[in-house]
Amino acid sequence: MAIQQGAQAPEFTLFDTERKPRSLSEFHGKKTVLVFYPGAFTGVCTKEMCSFRDSLAQFNSLGAQVVGISVDSPFANKAFAAQNNLDFPLLSDFDRAVSKAYCGVYEEFAGLKGYMASKRSVFILDPNGRVTYVWISENPGTEPNYDEVKKALA
Repeated sequence: MAIQQGAQAPEFTLFDTERKPRSLSEFHGKKTVLVFYPGAFTGVCTKEMCSFRDSLAQFNSLGAQVVGISVDSPFANKAFAAQNNLDFPLLSDFDRAVSKAYCGVYEEFAGLKGYMASKRSVFILDPNGRVTYVWISENPGTEPNYDEVKKALA
């Protein structure tokens, strides 16, 4: 069961690309855009994260912090961030607990038996951590509507 609009976003602590624990509560006080993506270095995820990177100034001007979350290791996320000049936090949900709580997972992702990846999704939280926008895709090849995300933030 995914998190619904209007709910309080569940607190979590995940590791960033420097293996430093980062908690959701540290982003309170500004709007937060949580972007769950299935896998670093995959075509659609690279395009999606680069789209968020390219719109970062606009998100910042709307008082928002973008945070990417995937089931990839901190090491893979670090290489992914470096290769694509991603200058927002990428957090590692390697045990998949946060993905399961927020958006669910794709079972047997990319045809790999037993491998689960975060469903591609976007959650916008208000400065108090309440969910104001939810988008979850059942199809990992579908990107979010970036203009809709910006409009929801504005």
